[in-house]
Amino acid sequence: MTSERNRVDEPNGQTGTGPLRRADDALTRRGFTTRRLRLRAAAVIVVIAAGVSGVLLYKLTNVLGPDTVCGGAATADQLHAALGPGRISEERSDGYAPGAYDRAATCVAKVSSGLFGASERTASFALQVNPDEIAPPTAPDARLFAGGSAGAALPSRAWAVLPEGCPRGMRAEVGLGGDTADGDRGQGLAELAVAYADTAAKAKGCGTGKLPAPTVLSAAAAPQPVDFGKVCGLPGLAPTRAPGADGGGYRQQATAAFAPVWSCEIGYPTGGSPLVSFAIATDPRVTGLDPKDARTAAYGRAQWIGASGHNVVADCQGRPTYFHLDWRGGTGVGDRGVFTDGNELWRQFLTAGGKAVGCEPIVP
Repeated sequence: MTSERNRVDEPNGQTGTGPLRRADDALTRRGFTTRRLRLRAAAVIVVIAAGVSGVLLYKLTNVLGPDTVCGGAATADQLHAALGPGRISEERSDGYAPGAYDRAATCVAKVSSGLFGASERTASFALQVNPDEIAPPTAPDARLFAGGSAGAALPSRAWAVLPEGCPRGMRAEVGLGGDTADGDRGQGLAELAVAYADTAAKAKGCGTGKLPAPTVLSAAAAPQPVDFGKVCGLPGLAPTRAPGADGGGYRQQATAAFAPVWSCEIGYPTGGSPLVSFAIATDPRVTGLDPKDARTAAYGRAQWIGASGHNVVADCQGRPTYFHLDWRGGTGVGDRGVFTDGNELWRQFLTAGGKAVGCEPIVP
């Protein structure tokens, strides 16, 4: 009986020098000389492996993590599409709520990856209000989207206007931070901004229906030399330029689409503040300016609006369309000017820009 038990408990005989034989020898050297001891060792190994796998799963994925962030501003899937995979957490400042506007209130969603969270990417959510200009500060390299949802995506941020029926001039803005995610994140970032705009509208109890996700982003424009016969790509925009402008090496950059906001800047090739800024807002939701507040006649059918002196509004196909022009004039070679006649510049811009967005003639 004893010999039979020993045969059961003893390890199976193996020959050769393969991995099974080496594992068998290693267990024998550590005192695991019977089958019962070896089964116990295997059970311990399985438990340890399961624990390690659980830790890795928790650290490297969003298992058991939140399904939404920042009060429903976006889903975990939308955040991963914009920032890449990883574990999700969030940090809210005092006063943050999805539908509340507070200059200092934000919510930061974080995606951490790596065993010790070595890589962290963030998305900050905040509502912004644009009460007295025609458009938020949209760089000319912005990738625009329009339709049921409207906004822009840039390399490190995106914004989307709230739907019809919500306060005008209010937009949902998402800013990226932390480590840079690989690949083109424009589409994911735009979807994140639209999701936030939709959530904000629901929280405010405004708007009608769910905003659709953006399907197409315009291309990002690149700077190029100014074409003084067709400034900013607008046929007919060829105002009188200042002496020496031809040799100034000026560059222009214009968005590749007109909705919801077309913009163009002219400046030095070395960068810095633009010398001339144009913008056309074809979607009234992007500004808090009300056409009822238009003050006095500007040029043709256009009327001055707002206090800055840089904005006019004109009715185009039954919708208010806003034009913005900010420029530095100059008549001498040493002046920091590109064009010399502000009235001419305005008239040509309203004519060429209005035609580009389908307006009836604005200036006779």
